[in-house]
Amino acid sequence: MLAMRRAAVLIGTVTLAVPFTAANPATAAIPTHVQLTSIQYDSPGPDKGSNGSLNAERVVITNNTASPRSLNGWTLRDGQGHKYRFHQFHLAVGTSVTVHTGVGRNSSKDRYWNRTTYVWNNTAGQAMLVGPVGHVWDTCTWATGGTGRTPC
Repeated sequence: MLAMRRAAVLIGTVTLAVPFTAANPATAAIPTHVQLTSIQYDSPGPDKGSNGSLNAERVVITNNTASPRSLNGWTLRDGQGHKYRFHQFHLAVGTSVTVHTGVGRNSSKDRYWNRTTYVWNNTAGQAMLVGPVGHVWDTCTWATGGTGRTPC
């Protein structure tokens, strides 16, 4: 059963009830889960492996739900078996966290994989956000010929 919201629209002296459902394009695109929102899969400039270059390779994850979410045990993965695991981390409503490949100091807005090599393939690849029991919550893919960054 589809939930339905109604909005009143005033036209002259007549009020119309306009239904909004999941089938309505204006509301269907509104995400309602924790999701990948962008990936910088090819850090700008030459890939020389410096910590700055590694940290420019990053993934942004956003909480689009109506309540804070615990990401304890969630993982960010690529297709080659690399995994970043969240430990004791909560994402507030409407906020994002950026997971950087390199070394740094974790905060509520930035997490660091602490790797000394790149994770994301510059030519083509896929990132997956996986919950603690193995449910894939979101994926983001890119292909050859991209710009080095993709919205998800």
